[in-house]
Amino acid sequence: MLWPFPLAGTLPPWLILFLSLLDLVIRVLAVGIIPGNRRPTTAMAWLLGIFFVPVLGLVLFLLFGNFRLSRRRRAQQEAVNKRIQAGTSQLATLASRYSGPEWVGSAAELNRRLGSLPMVDGNSVELLPGYPDSIKAMAAAVRKAKVFVNAEFYIMSADHVTEDLFEAMVEAAERGVEVRVLFDHLGTLRIKGYRKLIRRLNNSKIQWRPMLPLRPVHGQWRRPDLRNHRKIMVIDGEVAFTGSQNLIEPSYNNPRHRKVGREWVELMTCLRGPIVTTLNVVFATDWLSETDDSLEDQLAHPPELSPGTITAQVVPSGPGFSTENNLRLFNTLIYSAQHRISICSPYFVPDDSLLYAVTTAAQRGVAVELFVSEKGDQLLVHHAQRSYYQALLEAGVRIYLYKAPFVLHAKHFTIDDEVAVLGSSNMDMRSFSLNLEVSVMLLGKDIVTRMRAVEDTYRDISHELILDDWMQRPMLVKYVDNVARLTATLQ
Repeated sequence: MLWPFPLAGTLPPWLILFLSLLDLVIRVLAVGIIPGNRRPTTAMAWLLGIFFVPVLGLVLFLLFGNFRLSRRRRAQQEAVNKRIQAGTSQLATLASRYSGPEWVGSAAELNRRLGSLPMVDGNSVELLPGYPDSIKAMAAAVRKAKVFVNAEFYIMSADHVTEDLFEAMVEAAERGVEVRVLFDHLGTLRIKGYRKLIRRLNNSKIQWRPMLPLRPVHGQWRRPDLRNHRKIMVIDGEVAFTGSQNLIEPSYNNPRHRKVGREWVELMTCLRGPIVTTLNVVFATDWLSETDDSLEDQLAHPPELSPGTITAQVVPSGPGFSTENNLRLFNTLIYSAQHRISICSPYFVPDDSLLYAVTTAAQRGVAVELFVSEKGDQLLVHHAQRSYYQALLEAGVRIYLYKAPFVLHAKHFTIDDEVAVLGSSNMDMRSFSLNLEVSVMLLGKDIVTRMRAVEDTYRDISHELILDDWMQRPMLVKYVDNVARLTATLQ
C-alpha cells in the first residue's frame, strides 16, 4: 500500500480512504500505461516494482521509465537525417558493387533505411587490438591534421596514457586546425580526474561540449541513464577511428583495479575511404545536437579517395531513433548465418529476440561461440549475464570466459566468412534502447579472417564453460543471477 500499514490506526478514516483510493488508482493506471511501447518483460518488471513497493517503484519509474530523448532532440535527429541524405548525395555515386550473398544486401538495405547511411566500397581497415597502440595511432593521425579533428568518446581522461593524444590535439588547435571534442557528461564526470580534464580543455583552443548533460539548474534534465556511448575520431575526412575503447588509461584511473592488475581489453579500428565521411556524419549529428552548430561543410567526400577494397557501412543507433537499429541488424545477421557465428560482448544481456536468434542459430547447426569476461566489472550486469548461460549452453553455444582480472571490453562479432561488425554497442538491452551507439558493418573474407585472428587470441587465454559444471554452482548464486536478470529489464 502507499501508506504505512502500522500507522493506519492513527490516521483519520477519511485519510485512510483517500490513500487507499490513491493506491488503487496508481495500480490501475500503471497496468494500462506502463506496457505502452515497452517489451512485455520490461513492463512486467516495472509493474512488479510498483506493486511491491508502490512509492519507491513509482518514483523510480518517473525518473528512469522514459527511454526516449526529448521531442526536440528526436525531431532534430529526423531533420538532420534528411539534410544529411541530401548533403552526402555524392556518396550515391559510390554505390556499392558488393556481390556477396543476397542476405548481406538485405541487411545493408535495412541499415540504410533505419540509419540513413549507405554501404560504400573502397575502404581500408586496420584492426588495433593493442590498448596503447590505438591511442598512439590516433595521436599520430592528429599530428598530421590540416583542417579538422573531431573526437567523440563516452569517457575521456587526461592521464599518463592519453597525454600524448591530448597534447597532439592541443598542438593541432594552436596551429589553426579546428579541433572539436565531445564526451558523455555523466560517463566522464564519474571518472577520477574530471576537473583536470576540464582545465586542460579550457586552457586550450579546443572546442568542447559534454553530451547529454544533466544539469537540472540549467534546465537540462532527462532520464539520468540515457547516455552517449559512441567512440569516434575523424581527421580531415580522410581517416577515422572507432571501436570499443574510451580515452582513458586501461585501469580507468582506479587504484583498486591497478592493485589487482585489472585492465580493459579493447578493439579499435583505423578506417580510410568513403566510410570516413559516414562516420563523420554521426559526429556532426551529435555536435549539432549539443551546440546547434552545423558541420555540413565537412561532409563532402573526396571522390578520388578509395584506398582499399573493403565494403563498409556505418550503423548509428540509440534513443534518437524511433527503432532499435543495432538490435535489428544483429538479429538479421544472426538469423542469416549458415556456418559460424563468433560474438564478443562484455555485457551480454539479450532481450528475447536476440536470445532466440542466437540459440536458434546453434540449434540449427551453426557453430556459435561467445566470448565474455570471467569476472565482470559491473556486479548486477555480470550476474544478469550469467543468468543466460544455461539457456545458451543447452542450445549448443560454446561460451569462453576471458580470464580474470582482465575485462574483455571489445565489442564485435563475425558471421560466416562474409560479415564482421564492430563498434561501441554491447549486446545488452541498455545498448539497444538507452545508449547512443555506433557500429560498422564490414564485408568480405579478408576482414573476417583478420577479425577471427583476434578472436583466436581470446580463445587462447580463456577457458570454456561446460554445462555440467555450470549447473553445479550454489543455489544462492543462482538466486542472485536471477534477481539481477530482473533488474536488467527495467528500461
